[in-house]
Parts: sequence; structure tokens; C-alpha cells
Amino acid sequence: MNSSGSLRLSKGPQKSTFYGDLLYFPDKDAFLNASGGKLPYWARTCMTEPFLLHFDSIGQAAGELKKLQRNWAPYQYTCFRRAQLIQEKLPYINLKERKFPLTIPDSSMGLYTLIDEHTLIASAKTTSALPAGALNLVEDHENPPSRAYLKIQESLTLASSFYGCTLPGPGQKCFEAGACPGGWTWVLTELGAQVHAVDRAPLDDRLMNNPLVKFQAHDAFTLTPQEIGPVDWVFSDVICYPERLLKWIHTWLDSGLTRHMICTIKMQGEIDWKLIGEFAAIPDSHIVHLNYNKHELTFIL
Repeated sequence: MNSSGSLRLSKGPQKSTFYGDLLYFPDKDAFLNASGGKLPYWARTCMTEPFLLHFDSIGQAAGELKKLQRNWAPYQYTCFRRAQLIQEKLPYINLKERKFPLTIPDSSMGLYTLIDEHTLIASAKTTSALPAGALNLVEDHENPPSRAYLKIQESLTLASSFYGCTLPGPGQKCFEAGACPGGWTWVLTELGAQVHAVDRAPLDDRLMNNPLVKFQAHDAFTLTPQEIGPVDWVFSDVICYPERLLKWIHTWLDSGLTRHMICTIKMQGEIDWKLIGEFAAIPDSHIVHLNYNKHELTFIL
């Protein structure tokens, strides 16, 4: 008990509990041991030091959070109005959709979730600098040939955040496997990069006539890196078995002809976690579940 009356901090529940989409584990060490020391690939963000906060008023809740750090974002699944009032009393952070390209701030982002009108679960430390771990982008409903363009925008943003690398741009060469209808190619050409796009079917007519695009009608996975030549980035959003994608990634890495790759790992039925672990074991890589992924993961190197 502290000077705030009934306001108090405590540990979370003693058993695994769902709060909407937030899953709480009482024993982090046991969880990490069971998962091979890795946080879940599917989690947008993880609370690494969670606690319960019991409070009487909105001002008390906001005040206690501000004592711990500046930046707090809500995940809301109940008591929406009350959560909004608490957020209004906290220092401002941008919770709006963001326009690509953008830079993710290199700052700590806390997360809190109301579980009833007088209790919230929170953690000042999380695994993402994004509000609730989600990157929501301003959508272009007119120009991209497919909505898949949002995946490459999000993954390029994360790649820049993870590695400090620049985005593809003028003078850089990209190779995209399975490019039709061209959502990813469109993003790359908008950034000014040259794209060698390969698919059995042609791209959107606007891209087929784009001077930055070289289209090749072929099965991209049967082309060797040596046939393509050195490229700055390799991309794939192909629907294929993960085993085939992993072999293809290793073929490119063994060739030494690229330094950056972004590939969608499409799940075929039940997930083979051992196989996903082989993707994750590739040095300098990240496996993430994008805000714009569905039943798939994204490999970023």
C-alpha cells in the first residue's frame, strides 16, 4: 500500500490467463525454457516485466504509469472509454496510421491493458517500440495492384529498425520471385529501385510498362542466383511449402550475391515449429508476424 490510498502494484495472476488477445504467463523463465529461450514468433510485442495496478481513479492510474516512464500505449479489449481517458492524461504518442516510408522511433514503449474499471496489467518494458507492437499504415486504395503491398512496406520498415539499413532506392537492384500481380514490385519502384520481377503470369499493365521493371516469365525458384546476378535485395511472397523456401534462401545466401532478403513463410496446414526454427537459426535474421500477415510469418535478413 502506498500514499495513493487503495492504489497498489502487485504481481499478475498465478496461472496463464487471456485478456482479450493478450496472453499472460506467470513464470517467464519456465515459458522461455519450454520454448527454447525464444519469445513467440506470432506475438506483436511481449510484456517482459508485467504487473497489476489497482487504482481508484483515472488520474491515479495515469500518474502511476508516468512514474515508471514516459511512453505508454494501450491495448484495449474492455472499458474502452476509461482506457481512452487514461491515455489522454499520459504524454502524447502517435497512435494514428502512419505513412510509408517512416522510421520507427528508437525509444522504449510501455503497454497497459485494462482488465476491469479499477485494474490494469502493464509492463514498462516490451519487445517493440511500436504502440502495442502494431504498425498501422495509411492505405492507398487506388494505385497498388494488390493489397499485399502493405506487407513489404511493413517488413522494410522493420528491416530498417532491426539493422539500420537504408530502404531500396535509386541505383539499387531488387529481385522478386512470384511477383504477380505486382504489389511488392510497385512499392519498390515507388522507392526508385530497379526490379527484376519473375512469375509465370504477367504483372499489372502499369508495371509491365514501367522502365524500372524487367519482367521475366518463369518459375522463379528454378532460376539460380548466378542466372540473376548480384542484387541488393531479394524478395519472395510466393505460395510454396516452407521446406522449399528454406532451401531457396540457403541457395541465395550460399551464392553471396545478395545481402538482404525478405520472404513470406506461407503455412501449409499445421505449423512445423522445428522447421521455423531452422529459418530463425540463420544468422542475422528475424522471424516476425506482421500486422498485415495472416496465417504466415515473414523472414527478414
